[in-house]
Amino acid sequence: MSEHLHPDFRHVLGLTDKGRLDFIDQNRWIGYPVASQIIETLRALMEKPSRPRMPNLLIVGEPNNGKTTLVSRFMKLHGEGHIEDDSVPIKPVVTAEAPPSADEKGLYISILERFFAPYRATDSTHKLRYQVVHQFRSCRTRLLIIDEFHSMLTGSAIKQREVMNAIKALCNELAIPVVGVGTREAVRILHTDPQHASRFDVVTLPLWQLDPGFQRLLANFESVLPLKKPSRLSAPELATALHAMSGGNMGDLHRLLDECTKVAITSGKEMIDLEIVQRLKWVKPTGGVREISTAQ
Repeated sequence: MSEHLHPDFRHVLGLTDKGRLDFIDQNRWIGYPVASQIIETLRALMEKPSRPRMPNLLIVGEPNNGKTTLVSRFMKLHGEGHIEDDSVPIKPVVTAEAPPSADEKGLYISILERFFAPYRATDSTHKLRYQVVHQFRSCRTRLLIIDEFHSMLTGSAIKQREVMNAIKALCNELAIPVVGVGTREAVRILHTDPQHASRFDVVTLPLWQLDPGFQRLLANFESVLPLKKPSRLSAPELATALHAMSGGNMGDLHRLLDECTKVAITSGKEMIDLEIVQRLKWVKPTGGVREISTAQ
């Protein structure tokens, strides 16, 4: 009965319906080749020997297409902090969020927040920068990841250049790589100065195409969905319907499958079939916000 589930999750079938519904909302990593390649690239960057001009990376993709989840997975595998034998706290990777608009001081504050370091927002930009450099060196940080990189497009051209120059200076002084994560628009900020563009490689997290790779992804999803019967999500008819509704967007597909699974449990059907998929009203209004409800 449970052969369609990954062995690590077969015990979930013994839970109550409520327990299984709660399980659906827990975070689980669904691996796929592009994500694995990017994670390996990040690991290699983190382990590069220090040199005057460190390579940087910009990861771009559509909103809700798995970029932040990918970074979280990398952090879990390679970036968790620890205490060395000499009692020194080590933070090998720092993941900060870009300020809402291009602002050097806001960038430093965002980084200090990740160190849980005390600071005063009224301090000068120079002093905050000194604190950031001190924290990186004290915690032996090897990689800085800046999420929501595209946010820095908000603001004047002068402010954009200032914040990018600040990132370049940190990279140079600390001799560590910097990784930006954002929407495709984030590439534009690299063109504020040819030097910035030459320092960053760009890798895209693409939307899924309706192909065997997408079918394998659906099979991976099915192996963690707490349903008592196999759904055969990778079958052509179901795969086509799921791709059309999700648009090949990883986050939208994940949400869609979660909702289908909840309906399969509460209805007693215990499998996702075309009828359940078609019962869901899944629309994308202007502004990119998805609304979901079940047809009566």
